[in-house]
Amino acid sequence: MTDVPGEDRAPRCPFHDDARAPNGCPVSAPAAEFDPFGDGYQQDPPEYVRWAREQEPVFWSPKLGYWVVTRYDDIKAIFRDNITFSPSIALEKITPTGPEANAVLASYGFALNRTLVNEDEPAHMPRRRALMDPFTPEALAHHEPMVRALAREYVDRFIDDGRADLVDQMLWEVPLTVALHFLGVPEEDMDTLRLYSIAHTVNTWGRPKPEEQVEVAHAVGKFWQFAGKVLDKMREDPSGPGWMQYGIRKQKALPEVVTDSYLHSMMMAGIVAAHETTANATANALKLLLQHAQAWRDICEDPSLIPNAVEECLRHNGSVAAWRRLATKDVTIGGIEIAAGSKLLIVTSSANHDQHQFADADLFDIRRENASDQLTFGYGAHQCMGKNLARMEMQIFLDELTRRLPHMRLAEQRFTYVPNTSFRGPEHLHVEWNPAMNPERADPSVREARAVVRIGEPSSHAVSRAVIVDSVDACAERIVRVRLVSANGRDLPRWTAGSHIDVVCGETGVSRQYSLCGDPADRRALEIAVLRETQSRGGSAWVHDNVKPGAHWRIRGPRNHFRLDETANRLVLIAGGIGITPISAMARRARSLGIDYELHYSGRSRASMALLDEMRALHGERLFAYVSEEGTRNDFATLAVDEGTLIYACGPVRMLDALGEASASWPEDALKIEHFESKLGTLDAENEQAFEVELKDSGLVLTVPADQTLLTTLRRANVDVQSDCEEGLCGSCEVRVLAGDIDHRDVVLTKSERQSNNRMMACCSRAKGKRLVLAL
Repeated sequence: MTDVPGEDRAPRCPFHDDARAPNGCPVSAPAAEFDPFGDGYQQDPPEYVRWAREQEPVFWSPKLGYWVVTRYDDIKAIFRDNITFSPSIALEKITPTGPEANAVLASYGFALNRTLVNEDEPAHMPRRRALMDPFTPEALAHHEPMVRALAREYVDRFIDDGRADLVDQMLWEVPLTVALHFLGVPEEDMDTLRLYSIAHTVNTWGRPKPEEQVEVAHAVGKFWQFAGKVLDKMREDPSGPGWMQYGIRKQKALPEVVTDSYLHSMMMAGIVAAHETTANATANALKLLLQHAQAWRDICEDPSLIPNAVEECLRHNGSVAAWRRLATKDVTIGGIEIAAGSKLLIVTSSANHDQHQFADADLFDIRRENASDQLTFGYGAHQCMGKNLARMEMQIFLDELTRRLPHMRLAEQRFTYVPNTSFRGPEHLHVEWNPAMNPERADPSVREARAVVRIGEPSSHAVSRAVIVDSVDACAERIVRVRLVSANGRDLPRWTAGSHIDVVCGETGVSRQYSLCGDPADRRALEIAVLRETQSRGGSAWVHDNVKPGAHWRIRGPRNHFRLDETANRLVLIAGGIGITPISAMARRARSLGIDYELHYSGRSRASMALLDEMRALHGERLFAYVSEEGTRNDFATLAVDEGTLIYACGPVRMLDALGEASASWPEDALKIEHFESKLGTLDAENEQAFEVELKDSGLVLTVPADQTLLTTLRRANVDVQSDCEEGLCGSCEVRVLAGDIDHRDVVLTKSERQSNNRMMACCSRAKGKRLVLAL
């Protein structure tokens, strides 16, 4: 039996009459009423299943005949294990068709077989590896000019009209044209292909009425024949640049892997997959952004926000609402026993709103740090291969429309969707604007692209926020305390003790991290204290030279890689010099929670110790100050550290090294440290060795060259890994290690975490030997 983590939140089902699930579990009333074809699910799937996510995360749906899974951890674990949870039913008709419709399909020779979406191992991964190269970021970059040209051409058609249905007039045809271009398919009648694609969706994931099934079957059959004819024509000359031609060439080298029937099925499935999900995703994104006027204004003013805005749109309102899997053996998911042969509807859109994974999950925040953790593209061996093509298209569409129609708004309308379990986007998206206000009428240069497209997962390093310096106070020698407020007057994001922000220092884009030292409960402002370093790398000097009330800055975050454990019995908080900034917020938080704590603060002189008076006023006898010029010094060996005590420390390297030595006699992992700087230097290829990484969840084996980081290698292979500092300081790029010895080079992991040998920082750490196995 395989256990899929559901933490300790096993559901408790109230009875619903005498209805019972196949395992004998009583069916609750909401589960009995669950209907993914109804308007409630179509309009807002995450909200429709909120009750399940919060109370009954795994439930049996009598109407559907499926187990429904709604929480992030459970769904990611299902994606991770494609042996226990087979994808074989992903393209199975969720509503069986009658004999008349089946006869129609047979008359067309319809024989859609296995594709990358629904194929089991061991057949799936060899095909995926054989056909993956055209989807790498480097290969996709060649398509960018074509996508930009199409986006501009279509906007040209309606920009002076003052009104448009973006779905009908742009968002369906452009992705379809891009899909055909990518696949190498000659452009045919767009309207016919649109009908074919919708019919395929309804046939597979919808619930067509009996009288509709025959009509749908004819459209699907014609689609199948169309795909076959195009493939036959391609075989006559497979030298073209498209993905299907690439597959035909691969067939010659790997005939057992890339078969005729496989290519035919992929031709038809590829047309749908490469365009319908992108069209729907872009329509959902524009609807969402225009409903959140400030977010729309933000990306109009700052195109660097567009890549992360795309990720947040995919998370908050993606085009893939749910997917399907088949349990191949008895298994427990979220505390519920499920028998072999059971069918699962995994509601990825619900996972994307799971509060345990995404803070304020229902909030639409285009600066969300972990937006790209969304499961809209799936995860693991069957993650969508075309995800980066979709990301690229969405970024270009948003760049084109925010430049040329920043004054666009939603028209009054009711949004409708094609009823089905899995794919969703509004059938129409009516917008309007005043053509007289089109920016390009006054400035033709507006027509030129401005945003740099990021092909691949966007780094949180690129997401910034406009703030204004509200006040500046000299709080110690060479230290200023800066209070920052939002440039738009709204509340700033919530943050927790230990958090930092990145301050973007001037036009160069150089950023430096500064810990927050204010009150986490104050949503109106963020506060930092910055020491002017004598050997400044540019950050502290820039802050001191540009810090004046009313100054406009850009920041990233807040984010927290030095998180306070609020369940600790006792805390010892240790600060040296400017290291008081995160420690002060921790002390304030411990005080508010009633945790037993003591605060130790060391400095060269009282005049150099920022926040000292404030700390004494807040913490009284819990504060112990050590002043070098007064002859007092903290003796770490005298600290009382028992099993229930955690020590948090931030300060200069010499202090942290001394703490490290003292901690040898303390309980394991009692000491938590934040560093100011990384000792990571430029990678020296002459002193490194190449190594191999096996990606267990993705089924890939990659070589990390001597002159390349693991993070770079993963990105080039189309594997999503978050990152931020890329200096081994922040912990953003942590990956799980299943086997192999790690050469740790970060300053994030504790001694015991390193010894456990089960995680590493992809930006800097390497293999000690020849091979690592990663949970990716």
